[in-house]
Amino acid sequence: MASDLSAPPVPYTRLKEITESACETALSGVTSYSHADTETWNTTIINNILGALVSETTQSSSSGSTPAQPQFKYVVNSTIIQHAGSTGPTTPGEDSSKKISGRRGMHAASGAYWNNEKDGMWSFKYPGADSKGLDVVVGVIWVWVG
Repeated sequence: MASDLSAPPVPYTRLKEITESACETALSGVTSYSHADTETWNTTIINNILGALVSETTQSSSSGSTPAQPQFKYVVNSTIIQHAGSTGPTTPGEDSSKKISGRRGMHAASGAYWNNEKDGMWSFKYPGADSKGLDVVVGVIWVWVG
């Protein structure tokens, strides 16, 4: 979650809606993990979130000759993790040491030196990925540029 001092460029509820929509768009029709497709899924998630944030936070330019710019720069990170199912011996007497490891945990952390009142970060785990054998964790960073 972002610092308590920093308000996001859009309300947290809207940020969650944008992120869920991006994940749903990228993963519609997906039934299981496919390493060959993860680059496309991540790119779709990232580009949809960036596009929505820039669109929703860009104010109209007062000068017709200067293109409007958002007051924030954005960084979006998307991580897709495959669920590795736990399998063991299928018949009595099989070697249990051949068991494939089960689902793994993950811990990630970020830190930054910035303006705590204007800049921030937010992370989100997309719940719709569980049924597809995936975890999708998205991080959004915003840096105020005025």
